[in-house]
Amino acid sequence: MNDEDNTPARRTRRGSGAVTLHDVARLAGVAPITASRALNTPGQVSKALLEKVNDAVARTGYVPNRMAGGLASARSRLVAALVPTISGPVFMETVRSLNEALAAQGYQLMLGQSGYADSREDALLDAIISRRPDGIVLTGIMHSPEGRKRLLAAGIPVVETWDLTPTPIDMLVGFSHVDVGRAVVDFLYARGRRRLAVIAGDDERSKRRQQAFQAAAHAAGLGEVAVVIVPAPTTLKSGRSALLQLLQTSPGLDAVFCSSDLLALGVMTEAQWRGIKVPEQLAVLGFGDLEFAADLQPALTSVRIDGMAIGRQAAQFIVDRAEGRPVDTRVVDVGFSIVPRDST
Repeated sequence: MNDEDNTPARRTRRGSGAVTLHDVARLAGVAPITASRALNTPGQVSKALLEKVNDAVARTGYVPNRMAGGLASARSRLVAALVPTISGPVFMETVRSLNEALAAQGYQLMLGQSGYADSREDALLDAIISRRPDGIVLTGIMHSPEGRKRLLAAGIPVVETWDLTPTPIDMLVGFSHVDVGRAVVDFLYARGRRRLAVIAGDDERSKRRQQAFQAAAHAAGLGEVAVVIVPAPTTLKSGRSALLQLLQTSPGLDAVFCSSDLLALGVMTEAQWRGIKVPEQLAVLGFGDLEFAADLQPALTSVRIDGMAIGRQAAQFIVDRAEGRPVDTRVVDVGFSIVPRDST
């Protein structure tokens, strides 16, 4: 950052572009020791001065360094990862691979559960950034404006995962949810299915798959797609209730795309309970290709994501950046595949 420029510069490697206490002090028009006093012991400064410092903090996205007692150049060898839920198995393959790849390079992984609300992620990011890990791994690309500002200001390597965008915060490894929705429609259409429905979680990534599915069905001349939205994280129980709702409001359906394998399992359970034959009367397709998918009866067709590859690449990104090696390709698309089985 130049003295004339009060906007945090975009960081290119660890240690460059990070907003410091001196930057906050300069923007507030006070000495660094005064800014420090305002942040750490606000009762010792005037209300007007405190407002000036807090305004500078808000404008820069600065997060105090709780590890400031150590050497500025020292690495923590700690990487933080945030996932929406630790109870849902779909992200665990990525977490396991990330942990193994980091451990092999002498780094430790700290895992946080962010939920599906920006406010929870923001609170965790504040706690994480203040401890200055060597890297942060996030799930998805949709973050609050404040969270994004803090990440850009921190100067810490960031890898977004399980999504795709040409404009990541820093680095990204994932796949296109829009392409998934389109590909599933093509898959079902090729198998003669014409009355389609989708059961989707209310998280942003699931909604994008659902919307792309609807658009592709409309483009193929299939008309309206029946949609049921359920709370995330999705469960077997919500899959059962969603199919019941579809049967009541949209009779005659011949295929259902579910935003998770657990939802699909719930749909198949409810269908069996009601004497609906899968796939003869109703094709069912899930997302995630969890371990149980191949062992169901009938075996579940699912969209397979290589979570292990996502974890390995995210770890390599973090280690390369933390150790000063250049990262020439900052966006990696791991793609996806549809694994056909008996349920379709």
